[in-house]
Amino acid sequence: MNNKRLAVILYHTCPLSDEVDAEIGGANVYVLELSKALAKKGYFIDIFTRSQSEESPRVVQVNERLRVIHVPAGPQAPMSKKAIELYIPEFLEYLYSFAQKEGISYNTVSCHYYLSGIAGVEIKKKFGIPLVMTFHTLALMKNLVARSDEERESNERIETELKLVKESDLIVATGETDSQYIQYLYDGDPKKIAVLTPGVNLDLFKPMDKIKAKNSIKASLDKKMIVFVGRIEPLKGIDVLLYALKILRGTHPELKVCVWIVGGDISHDAEEWPPELRKLSEIREILDIHTSVKFVGRKKPVELPKYYNAADVMVMPSHYESFGITAVESMACGTPVITTDVTGVSRLIDKEHSILITSANNPIMLSQRISGLLCDKKEYEKVVSSLAQNVQDLSWDNAASHFIGLCKSCSKDNNDLSL
Repeated sequence: MNNKRLAVILYHTCPLSDEVDAEIGGANVYVLELSKALAKKGYFIDIFTRSQSEESPRVVQVNERLRVIHVPAGPQAPMSKKAIELYIPEFLEYLYSFAQKEGISYNTVSCHYYLSGIAGVEIKKKFGIPLVMTFHTLALMKNLVARSDEERESNERIETELKLVKESDLIVATGETDSQYIQYLYDGDPKKIAVLTPGVNLDLFKPMDKIKAKNSIKASLDKKMIVFVGRIEPLKGIDVLLYALKILRGTHPELKVCVWIVGGDISHDAEEWPPELRKLSEIREILDIHTSVKFVGRKKPVELPKYYNAADVMVMPSHYESFGITAVESMACGTPVITTDVTGVSRLIDKEHSILITSANNPIMLSQRISGLLCDKKEYEKVVSSLAQNVQDLSWDNAASHFIGLCKSCSKDNNDLSL
């Protein structure tokens, strides 16, 4: 077991960034937590990421078997994804030198997001090791729901993803829906595609007293609280939630309700907020719901359980979501999640809880789902009592065991893929 080493590539963002108040992102959580769980099982993991600050330590020893290596590749500063693609050769040169100096070899390279995959193909060739690919999001699906040219992914990215589907030894999809997209839209070999449901940190995300949770974040005790947690981008459908709130106030004026949006950079004056945040703030004003909508800003993972537990319901109104880790975190806290039927996590919700499923871009249906929960105490208590139990099997330890099993299963056809 001690000679099993895994090189993990998360090129465009650091898996530790959520722990230092960077933008909330499912890929960051996924990579870090899965790596921690694999390390606990005796594997040695090196996560390579492009350095975005000269102050970042070159190597961060997360635990005895897990390291994060900040690789200098181009300017050590945040840059657009298109810009940093130019520095992948520099990134690879450092990685090869690092492995040589350390005197180590890797059994497998596991890549997350298409930019990492570009590096992974070269690492596979250099070391003669198998490539495991996790896309997290797919360009074709993002383009399907894009509302403007600015939101559309490039043809170059699509071509890269098509190449990666062919050259990867194992493709790990985070949900059954994305697995099917990879197979049918990208002509993926179904024998190479497997689904690995992300886990949740059950020690961190668990039920707590709702009144204490509300008091801890200074939330009103006499209002029903709806929360959104995630990145602030058009794909997330947050504007649909604001429309639904406006409708809800009209159809149920007796219902005291508020929406808290957790995510995004609100450290500057509102005029200097990122474009999508400014757009949402304008919608809040136009709909005259500004007193009922609060922009909270981004929070560290350790703070999120307070927001999930303070909320009466979490809403994930995404137009496309490969999975939706924040939804599972909320459910682990016992807080119901209403999600669109296009998200990967919606597959975990059974027919008994169909009230938790809405359709994308449908504010009327979303408002009906919210009122159906918040106005029916019996239905609400029934849902709450079963939710936390439904996610108890979704630990990162189980996810790690599943990941190892997938690699071993695939190794029957590829003897080199043997974590």
